[in-house]
Amino acid sequence: MDRNRGAQPVEGMDHPDHRVDFRLSPGDIQAVRFGISPGHELTHAVRTLLRPAQHPLQWVWLRQVRDRVPREPLALLAQVVGADGYMPDFLTADARWDMTPADEFAALAAAPIPGILIDLDKRIARSTGAQRAALSRMRKDPERTRALVAQACEQVWDAVLAPVWPQLERMLRADIAVRARTVTADELARMAGGLHRTVQWSDGAVRVQLRRHSEDVDCRESGLVLVPSVMSSWGCMVITEPPAQPTLFYPARGVTAGWARDSAELEMSLGALLGPVRSGILLRAHTARTTSQVAADAGIAVSTASHHLTVLRGAGLVTSSREGNRMLHLRTPLGEALVGAGL
Repeated sequence: MDRNRGAQPVEGMDHPDHRVDFRLSPGDIQAVRFGISPGHELTHAVRTLLRPAQHPLQWVWLRQVRDRVPREPLALLAQVVGADGYMPDFLTADARWDMTPADEFAALAAAPIPGILIDLDKRIARSTGAQRAALSRMRKDPERTRALVAQACEQVWDAVLAPVWPQLERMLRADIAVRARTVTADELARMAGGLHRTVQWSDGAVRVQLRRHSEDVDCRESGLVLVPSVMSSWGCMVITEPPAQPTLFYPARGVTAGWARDSAELEMSLGALLGPVRSGILLRAHTARTTSQVAADAGIAVSTASHHLTVLRGAGLVTSSREGNRMLHLRTPLGEALVGAGL
């Protein structure tokens, strides 16, 4: 069984009937969860750097980072990732809601060697010439390859994605917040159909049209992980082979060429709508914070922070909950959507 990461949009498929069916019990919303994958964003950033003409929605980002790309680490990742098609699974850990770049790099540094060998074999089989020879050399010393790839990933990440991770993560979380509310209210069929034009609910399964791969995957015990992506905004991909959880990567909503605008620009845009203090509070409300922490971050009195939080809560942008003697404040799905749309 081949873990398929080479899925493309339905146009130009080699066979129009290829699809993966993730089988779920109708209405079983507990079987579906959402996750974030910094590694997935990084591998597709590499592919964007290799073929920039094919990714116009990333051109603003490309202009920002092209002069600081570390050439040798990128060259190594270009060999491992490839410009198209199958992508080695060891480059990304299982996606989680709370996944951080540090978590991703730690998982990569400890990736099991047998899985790395399988993935390298698949890349070798799909490669020719100098690339095939380079991958074959990597396979001879998988421990060294793992260390070099992990180091290269961190170096490329620090140079090209770390500066925009706050913007990128906001878009991912905004997408999840909106879709999680949809699946709760409208069940699986409508949510699945809204992920992408190549995805639909069909006969008790989330069906994804692919380019070269067909498979039925029973997710009734393992569940299905849905992962939005900004860097692979052109289409969907899947992971189907154990021990990884069945996973569907799909384009995050609202990705435009301006997504990489810096936080200062976004704060100005939101400030025109909400006022500078409230926009700042909302932007920092992606993690739960106390009223005192909100006040300290905004440089205002606690009583003033409480007033602004009351206004944001009344507008449905922030929710507040008590934990012991503390009140914690966090963005709502509506707040996530507003912040994401501002990008």
